[in-house]
Amino acid sequence: MANAVVIGAGIGGIATSIRLALKNYSVTVFEAADTFGGKMQQFWLGNYRFDAGPSLFTLPHLVDELFTLAGRTPANYFTYNRLDPITHYFWPDGSHVKAYADASRFANEVNQQLGVPQQAVLKALARSERLYKGTADTFLHKSLHRLDTYLSADVLKSLQCLPDLGLTTTMHEANTAQFSDHRFVQLLDRFATYNGSDPYQAPGTLNIIPHLEHGIGAFYPEGGIYSIAASLVKLAEELGVTFKFNEPVQQILTSGKTINGVETSQANYKADVVVSNMDIVPTYRRLLPNHKAPERTLQQPRSSSALIFYWGIKRDFPQLHVHNIFFSENYKTEFEHIFKYKTISPDPTVYINITSKADPQDAPAGAENWFVMVNVPHNQGQNWQQLTSETRQAVLRKLSNRLGKTIEPLIEEEQLLDPLLIEERTSSYAGALYGSSSNNRMAAFLRHPNYSSSIKGLYFCGGSVHPGGGIPLCLLSAKIVGELVPEPNVHV
Repeated sequence: MANAVVIGAGIGGIATSIRLALKNYSVTVFEAADTFGGKMQQFWLGNYRFDAGPSLFTLPHLVDELFTLAGRTPANYFTYNRLDPITHYFWPDGSHVKAYADASRFANEVNQQLGVPQQAVLKALARSERLYKGTADTFLHKSLHRLDTYLSADVLKSLQCLPDLGLTTTMHEANTAQFSDHRFVQLLDRFATYNGSDPYQAPGTLNIIPHLEHGIGAFYPEGGIYSIAASLVKLAEELGVTFKFNEPVQQILTSGKTINGVETSQANYKADVVVSNMDIVPTYRRLLPNHKAPERTLQQPRSSSALIFYWGIKRDFPQLHVHNIFFSENYKTEFEHIFKYKTISPDPTVYINITSKADPQDAPAGAENWFVMVNVPHNQGQNWQQLTSETRQAVLRKLSNRLGKTIEPLIEEEQLLDPLLIEERTSSYAGALYGSSSNNRMAAFLRHPNYSSSIKGLYFCGGSVHPGGGIPLCLLSAKIVGELVPEPNVHV
């Protein structure tokens, strides 16, 4: 049986291991940490449970698909529910909007709270849906670096959408062309943060993202985001995948221009196929020191990172939901701080995820588990201790003012995650959550491909390569790799 090695047990690596096992490879996953999940960890602070990393779940069919391919019933492993409302938005002027799952109800809410015409909202959502359906099969589900992608029928659908893709405008310009209300523009612009980008630089193409939430839906997996990784690891092990924890890969071994295996901290392992789920920068710098690196790709501007406060709050706030966003007064200034000045705005937008709203056992009765996140620059040597202290106070002021209750005395448990810790724990270069940013119109084509053009048998998955970061795109990177890797003993 042919051997395959996957480096890293993040969600992309786990999904890739399943797909390769289903192709009859003998698969071993090596993970430097003592458990699986990558950024998708969980932990407890006292009686409060937290998902450490990703908090939003969209495109659940990509998880279901893995179980179906293996001949399993997804619901026997993994269940989820559609959220309604999806997100509760708050603005500094006191206005707020509940983003209901039903498009008509959402449009009515926006009209009632912000005065934006319902038909204009529905038109924008319909446009996002049209663009997504016209482009996803080409730009997300397939490699952008192979000729056969551009010879498929899906390309024709994409070409029909070209006039509306927004390739020549920024995301913000495309949204202001449709709406005059700065609050609703801000709501639409914030979808750029889904891949760590700046709506004032990123292309209008990113306006396909709202369809993920408002068309297909946002979901909450029972047991939290961590349950996605846990259920897939269970499936992988049933298929014969071996996970080796606390055994980091130190080098990818080659024979000439062909994969030979990997060297870990404990032994050398032969392999016909190696898939790196590690960030593309350390993959080349650490694991392939004797091979020429694609410097132009590795030196692309990095995405934003995150500063996260995990707070056990000893009271409940009925006005909050699973997902909540408290906007800044000046969004443009906030992104300039992140991408131009490499620091944090004194008035940051604050995101709060409260899983105890969906899973009451995640917090004691009458209390809530707050995952409080601010978008920040990736690490470039900033004074994170000072920035963290200042930002914590800014966040507490904003939330206390908006919620009418002093928050700090309510914090019963607390833990912190900053760009330094993100890099240390997940090998995400400079703590950038999504690899490179999408702050130019060609960014999608400049991401590293899912295969090596110079080393036969070497492939790449995860958030730092095509098609990008976040749970759905990492799962799609695994799908692309699964389709690129030949059947065992098939020579290409």
